[in-house]
Amino acid sequence: MGLMILSSISLLPAIQANAQSETKKQPDVIGRWDLTMVKDGKEQPSWLEVQKSGNNTLIGRFTYAFGSARPISQVKPANGKYSFSIPPQWEPEGRNMDFEFEASGNIIKGSMIYTDGKTYEFTGVRAPEMLPTKAAVWGTPIKLFNGKDTKGWHTDGRPNQWVVENGILRSKKSGANLLTDRKFKDFKLHIEFRYQKGSNSGVYLRGRYEVQVIDTKTGEPEPLANQFSSVYGFMQPNKMMAKNAGEWQSYDITLVGRVVTIVANGQEVISRQVIPGITGGAIDSKEGEPGPLMIQGDHGPIDYRNIVITPAK
Repeated sequence: MGLMILSSISLLPAIQANAQSETKKQPDVIGRWDLTMVKDGKEQPSWLEVQKSGNNTLIGRFTYAFGSARPISQVKPANGKYSFSIPPQWEPEGRNMDFEFEASGNIIKGSMIYTDGKTYEFTGVRAPEMLPTKAAVWGTPIKLFNGKDTKGWHTDGRPNQWVVENGILRSKKSGANLLTDRKFKDFKLHIEFRYQKGSNSGVYLRGRYEVQVIDTKTGEPEPLANQFSSVYGFMQPNKMMAKNAGEWQSYDITLVGRVVTIVANGQEVISRQVIPGITGGAIDSKEGEPGPLMIQGDHGPIDYRNIVITPAK
């Protein structure tokens, strides 16, 4: 009996050390961050996620003002700050993009050296959780497009190429994105679209999360996180439901907090998945606020019709 007691006592330091390591406070930098980059006098929404990999290594993902979320192989701590480097994606050719920043509590601030060698500052806040705690109660459906004109919509400031022909909202060439005047928080959306071969558009939920509209069946039949019915750069559909270019297609999308369900051409392809953060092309990084529906018009020709939103009460 005495030997058993001594054996148990001898294990206590190891048990206490393990308990201390398990309760050790994680670095403030871990989490998701909504960033605002100031570049050439203009605010550019961006997003950063930092995770722990193994015992000590930090990794992450970064979304710039355009393009998709891209991986960060290592976020390096040094002297109370953090840094990482990523290669260009859609940026102009040049050097890697280098970041240095500090994070404390719910605030983050730092700088980015762009591919052209210029340095730009950014600030940010910890992204809100936005996970629903109860089922949504739906209100009255609203027809966002009246089939006659673009009343209730506005462009993002670029020349307006959008026209209405025979009850169809059309962008015949690359130009401005189109946004609703009204802003929405939680909602169900029905939208129908038709693209030409090789064309590309997108539906931005709250102006921040792009559901990809793109000619996928012609070029890439497999589900990918940057193709038809994906949340661009973050999540891919479980089945490719794209039709041929030139055919009318539909999305039925439910967004509550940051939880999304997408039905493409009658098939549920994304089911109650958490959108991690904003996608490239977002209007801002204020994830906790209501936002407009935005239709991408700065890529290829695209047609839309039957746009109906049902807000939560």
